[in-house]
Amino acid sequence: MSAPPPPFAPPPFDPQPQASGAVLSLVLGILGIVLCPLCGPFAWVMGRKAELEVRASAGGLSGGGIATAGKILGIIGSIFLVLMVLAFVVLFAAGSSPEQSSALSSV
Repeated sequence: MSAPPPPFAPPPFDPQPQASGAVLSLVLGILGIVLCPLCGPFAWVMGRKAELEVRASAGGLSGGGIATAGKILGIIGSIFLVLMVLAFVVLFAAGSSPEQSSALSSV
């Protein structure tokens, strides 16, 4: 009996380079939703730039999906940021109303 043939070995694989900023936009997008909405606009801009890089490379760069995910998360984080600023302004305006301050001074 002869020995079984060796298992099939795939050819070496050279990974395609990723667009610069694709992974960073995803990380900033996640941070913009989970921890700090200030990261949202940065993720949005960086994700958009990375998407444009991938399109301009005509298949030379990968990371388009990662960049798109970062951009979308950045948009959501930016919306959270705007809502937080609006809530702060409303709370600040409600806290400094003239009726309330005159009532406090008469006490």
